[in-house]
Amino acid sequence: MKAVLFDTFGGPEVLQVRDIPEPVPAEGEVLVEIHSSSINPADCHVRRGARQNIVETKFPIRLGRDISGIVKKVGAGVTDLKVGDAVFAVTEQGKDGANAEAITIKASICAKKPDFLSHNEAAALALIGLTALVSIEDTIKLKKGESILIQGGAGGVGGYAVPLCKHIGAKVYATASANNHDYLKSLGADVVIDYNKDDFTKIATNMDAVFDTVGGKVQSRSFDSLKVGGRLAWVAAGEADFKVPEGKIIVRPNVARDRPHLERIAELAKSGAIKAPPMQVLKLEDIRKAHELSESRHVRGKLVIQVR
Repeated sequence: MKAVLFDTFGGPEVLQVRDIPEPVPAEGEVLVEIHSSSINPADCHVRRGARQNIVETKFPIRLGRDISGIVKKVGAGVTDLKVGDAVFAVTEQGKDGANAEAITIKASICAKKPDFLSHNEAAALALIGLTALVSIEDTIKLKKGESILIQGGAGGVGGYAVPLCKHIGAKVYATASANNHDYLKSLGADVVIDYNKDDFTKIATNMDAVFDTVGGKVQSRSFDSLKVGGRLAWVAAGEADFKVPEGKIIVRPNVARDRPHLERIAELAKSGAIKAPPMQVLKLEDIRKAHELSESRHVRGKLVIQVR
């Protein structure tokens, strides 16, 4: 089977599509014939060597976290999935490998793909949906009537978080470049802030919550938008290396992989509360281009790798 691998850390040029043996599912696992996967910013961090503390660094390293495909084989003890089932999932933390023609993965963290979602849509929604749900519903515990500022609203996770927060009943502020303002308004954002021109701390004030997908100085300045007792959840790369102001809360969501959250993604999509994001679809052979696009930080929605 073909898979994306690299033998040294570096830029997109280190990525290769190579033939490797098809894996065999162990007990509790399924072998999934991948139809679609996607690109996430974390993939680029792994490729550059920035996530060595949480990702296995024995070369060659494989990439990719979202999968949608068909169960090809089942391992011993698997009774809730069968050969031929369409499934979608997010790989276990530190066990990437979705940018390939097949993967073995625990059956317990796979969910059946609903018919109304294509493989491309399911792969596009998996990790961004999981991240947003764990952050907004489980960690921030956003409530109806509260206000929230979403940093990086036009990206994959931000673009899922905006309609999710509106579905909950919150007032949503979001930052984005000017060319993404209409897009965010179409998702339901109440106030869209141009981060190239406006000071978000002067517009988004007295917020109950902030959801940060950007990090760095944006993250530290976001406390100025929070009310006393307000909470900030962040999923951007890097560490929080600043002092949290007294009376304000910072939390790092634990985006664990499980079936219930994937089923929640399907439920929200079926209800119409959430729609698949805009997608730019590429092939496995386009992996270097996909990483270049991801690192430009100007992708609206998701970069999807259509394998089959």
